[in-house]
Amino acid sequence: MNQRELIHLHWRTGFGATPALIAASTKLSRENNVNLLFDASKKIEPIQIDLSDFGNYFNTPYTKLKKNLGEQKFQKLRQKSRKKVRELNFSWLKKIANSDQVLREKMTLFWANIFVCRDNHILHALKFNNTLRTHALGNFGDFVKAISRSASMLKYLNNNRNFKKKPNENFARELMELFTLGIGNYSETDVKEAARAFTGWNFKPNGEFILRDARHDQNSKIFLGETGNFGGDDIIELIIKQKACAEFICTKMYRYFVNPSVDKEHIRELTDVFYKDYNIETLMRHLFMADWFYEEKNIGVKIKSPVELMVGIHKVVPSVFKKQRQAQYLQKMMGQTLLYPVNVAGWKGDRYWIDSNSLMFRLKLPSLILNNAKISLKPKGEFEDTFDEFYKEKKQRFSVDEKERAYFETHYSKVSFNELKELLVVPRLDYDTREMLEAYQPQNSFQYGVQLMSIPEYQLC
Repeated sequence: MNQRELIHLHWRTGFGATPALIAASTKLSRENNVNLLFDASKKIEPIQIDLSDFGNYFNTPYTKLKKNLGEQKFQKLRQKSRKKVRELNFSWLKKIANSDQVLREKMTLFWANIFVCRDNHILHALKFNNTLRTHALGNFGDFVKAISRSASMLKYLNNNRNFKKKPNENFARELMELFTLGIGNYSETDVKEAARAFTGWNFKPNGEFILRDARHDQNSKIFLGETGNFGGDDIIELIIKQKACAEFICTKMYRYFVNPSVDKEHIRELTDVFYKDYNIETLMRHLFMADWFYEEKNIGVKIKSPVELMVGIHKVVPSVFKKQRQAQYLQKMMGQTLLYPVNVAGWKGDRYWIDSNSLMFRLKLPSLILNNAKISLKPKGEFEDTFDEFYKEKKQRFSVDEKERAYFETHYSKVSFNELKELLVVPRLDYDTREMLEAYQPQNSFQYGVQLMSIPEYQLC
């Protein structure tokens, strides 16, 4: 494989690559490089958060816990849980940035914006995040069933309030519209019948799934043209039988991993592969092995998400995720706070990551992080007249220490300026950017790297 293909592969399956990795990988075939990515991600390493301070609270029903503690202590407990969720956010970011299971983490990030959920209960949120990680490269049907049983999802879409005498349709509707089929591939009757099948699905205080038989509708249902005494798992199985489900997921995959502009022929090819057994790993191997994946029209055409941008900078100089408050601030400023999606449809992505304010912030981000520049802690929504005014408010410094500079020197100091440009910037440079870089007189490779990460083309991968 040539260098450009490898850089493309490592950005789509991860968050960039060091010169040493690229140099070693050029000696290998495409198949061997793809195999290495999957081999490294076979292991599943869940995020672990210390929850010992909560004692036995997670085994006590909500209403009983509130009664036992009293309102004031109960609210303090909820505050503590929310604080731990913010800690989980930081732990997830660090895992994305530092894990050896790079592809699994990239897939986890992808699925978090498919099976969208939000939860301030730390135990349930932690279990949900690790469910995404566990099933990220597994069987899609098993994945949907596991997500449907999770306490976080049951709460988020109100299925814990879905009873046979009063069915709640929220989960059934989003299961089909956003998670599996897409609009136009089911009817309102299908929504109502599916909701009946999921009645009684609930969870214990510790997040363990439970089916409350007395609240479950045992009568016959008609769903997607099939008739039977269906339960929730049966509904999922019937959805999986629809080729529209495979096409829906493959389209999401294509837009995220290949190109925001869909090629219908490629979607048909991927759908045929996926529909055979819904094996996610098989689908992704096929995608990364396809000749069309490496076509020039698919390279450097995706706008990096805020997380991809931050982690990409961190891969060059590991200085982004030292402080939890700073990391969360950067997410908030750029519009992607992990564990806090904007709504049930998730982040729209691509061009929606960019507006006039966020673009200016993103272009300045490398200098803020790597050149000890000052940064305002004023929220994004409070922009005044100009970007300069924004930076006059409460100041805080990021810093790069000797160890982090040494990391850059180890990996990039022997790389020429032109080679550094080829490694860090994926899309072809336009005329103005080329002129600017030619006029720029960098003192050293580090300063040139910061400059390269500050150009508009660095926003793309």
